Amino acid sequence: MAWLVLVLSGVMEAVWATALGLSNNFRRWRPTLVVAIALPASMLGLAYAMRSVPTGTAYAVWVGIGASLTVLWAIATKREAASAARLSLLVLLVGSVVGLKAVS
Repeated sequence: MAWLVLVLSGVMEAVWATALGLSNNFRRWRPTLVVAIALPASMLGLAYAMRSVPTGTAYAVWVGIGASLTVLWAIATKREAASAARLSLLVLLVGSVVGLKAVS
């Protein structure tokens, strides 16, 4: 259960990070509302998962999922360019997250 919550928390991290970028320094109310909901949900899920997943592993997985999804979303919405190097590094990041799960 902790791993499922951790993965969902990583997804919520990507949601609030993306919304934060769209909020225009909290001047746009819809993205600001998304940040206000997704950020605490993400943190609470991380805290819950850390009760049974080691802190370093939980944090690395949480950040890895959030960062990967944030970049993929930015590429999919054409806000950032895709390159072979960038995509290769994302594969390496995801592989590292999977590896952390495998060894914990």
